[in-house]
Amino acid sequence: MQAASLSDKRWVPWVALCLLVLHFGIAVGSKVHNSVAADELVHYSAGFSYWHYNDYRLHPENGNLPQRWAALPAAALSDAGFPSHEAAGWTVGGAWSMGYEFFYQSGNDHFPLLMTGRAMIALLSVATGLLVFLWSRQLYGDKAALFSLVLYCFSPDTLAHGALVTSDMAATLAFLLSLGLYWRHLHDGGWRLLLLSSLCFGVAWVTKYSAVILLPVFGFLALLRCLDRKALNLGSSRSCSFPGKAAALSASLLVHATVAAGVIWLFYGFRYSASNPLYPPAADFSHSWSVINRSIGTPGILLSKVAELRLLPEAFLYGFAYVLETIRQRAAFLNGEYSTTGWPSFFLFTFLYKTPLSLFLILLGVTLVHLRSWLGEAAQGLARLREELHRIAPLVCFLLVYWVLSITSHLNIGHRHLLPIYPVLFILCGALFAPRFTQRAGVRPALKWTLAGIFALEALLVFPNFLSYYNPIAGGPANGWRHLVDSSTDWGQNMPQLANWLRERRAAGDKRPAFLSYFGSCSPNYYGIVAERLPCETILPFPRRTAELKPGIYCISATMLQQVYSPYSGPWSDRFEESYLALLPPDRLAPPQAGHTPRNASLSAGKVAGSWDNNEHTFDQLRFARLCHYLRARGPDEVLGGSILIFSLDELELNRALLLPLGPWRAWIDQVHSKD
Repeated sequence: MQAASLSDKRWVPWVALCLLVLHFGIAVGSKVHNSVAADELVHYSAGFSYWHYNDYRLHPENGNLPQRWAALPAAALSDAGFPSHEAAGWTVGGAWSMGYEFFYQSGNDHFPLLMTGRAMIALLSVATGLLVFLWSRQLYGDKAALFSLVLYCFSPDTLAHGALVTSDMAATLAFLLSLGLYWRHLHDGGWRLLLLSSLCFGVAWVTKYSAVILLPVFGFLALLRCLDRKALNLGSSRSCSFPGKAAALSASLLVHATVAAGVIWLFYGFRYSASNPLYPPAADFSHSWSVINRSIGTPGILLSKVAELRLLPEAFLYGFAYVLETIRQRAAFLNGEYSTTGWPSFFLFTFLYKTPLSLFLILLGVTLVHLRSWLGEAAQGLARLREELHRIAPLVCFLLVYWVLSITSHLNIGHRHLLPIYPVLFILCGALFAPRFTQRAGVRPALKWTLAGIFALEALLVFPNFLSYYNPIAGGPANGWRHLVDSSTDWGQNMPQLANWLRERRAAGDKRPAFLSYFGSCSPNYYGIVAERLPCETILPFPRRTAELKPGIYCISATMLQQVYSPYSGPWSDRFEESYLALLPPDRLAPPQAGHTPRNASLSAGKVAGSWDNNEHTFDQLRFARLCHYLRARGPDEVLGGSILIFSLDELELNRALLLPLGPWRAWIDQVHSKD
């Protein structure tokens, strides 16, 4: 197809359709190679319970709609072996324990069910891509729309989260659609658009509680509309003055709030109680609501009053309170540092590390063509400049507000929280093809499409490991674990790769024992992984015993290696060392000597007299934390999928990591760091 033909409107929709189908195929196809990501288990299970029991006690803090949407196909077909309401986790709102029973003890294969949910979320990603295409086309034309869509369809961020059973992609679609409809409503005050905008605003609230970001965005857009010289029509009324417009838009916001409340009640079955009265009532949610309300202060008092008046459903109010409580502080990791209140630079770094470099060049080009065009228009008068700024006002306003709230957020657990900004950026990137810009500040079409091709190639080269994508600034996927963990790198998604790798090693004759420490909700047994368990961050039950550490293959998830959620996170302190030595039997203190190592039993988990039985778990955690501190300095021998780090350790290295006295141990680590 010649480039000129792309401007033919008969071809453009078909090209767009092909891109969207390809996006769906790549997003879903990549997840066939990924095990269940940590939060998918609870999202899917909670959504299934909403349909199956018409009960909302499980996991109400992460969006009713996306959980329902993902579980809809399976729930429509059968009960899929969902746990009985007599299960122990049911009365206490134990979404994780119910999810564990559903996925691993129901007798059904959880993976095909999960893939249907992933495909459902991928449909939302396709809808978001379609919206990107339509918005860019309206602003800049056909070629621009296809350019924006290419960026969306091949973004590693949209491919990573566009087919995961979480609320992130659903929220991205809801926010973008609500933003567009509200902006159109401000310029076309008909009742139809008012109703559509209000409905979408309500849908955003049952998608994710971060919909609160729409409040300041709508406020700024309403203010811009009041300052606009054009008259404002709302229904049969027409306002030209600032006070008149403000009054009309206040009425509009009241309609939005009323309709949104109706949408919320609809998704919770028009019932206040989270518990279905047909089943045993919940003693409480997974975390005590009264305790949460007290901890969040004034918002808790207000939510308690709303609950007392029953203005909104109980599960919705609890979920909102839970989110307010958790965003106050949460363990986080960035560039080797640890915090519970986050960093203003966290999302700036994640954007820098996890955005393809070619997009930075494209954004630079967009900025330059805008500046050159605006300078030329400003010289001719402010009218055209004002008109152009007005066209992109909702997109720019959303970006500014979202970035301000992100920078000030204390919840620094994942780059996925920036997902809603990417479609907005891709729409704005269409400006490279806008005739009114390219006439003043032209860039050769071949260069633009080359950048788009490089952008797509950067993502496709990491297939299927889009979640652990990192650009060269961060050192690529093999070094992402040094900068970020959790859902930015390691959500427990690479168990299939680990299982295949271990099988290949065994087939090659490697009989060394394997040791595994993983993060997430995937069961290693599902993939036939035979490995001794090290401390793990997981909901899955396994024998709580301290492993005997031997020379072998150590497979450690990035989140576990960085010890983010361990009580012994951060640098190995004198206090940690004292606690470790207090639990370490004296016969294990002999340091390794040249040409000689202590007997292997010195690394075992054998019982000793005294308080060992009561402190076995503590010792296990301390020993693993010391080992991880050593291994972080040492570096992995291999990285699987960007998230599982492989270390081949002999007896000498194990003794060095676990038994070397603190002074020489720190000196060795400092020596390694000095070589980096």
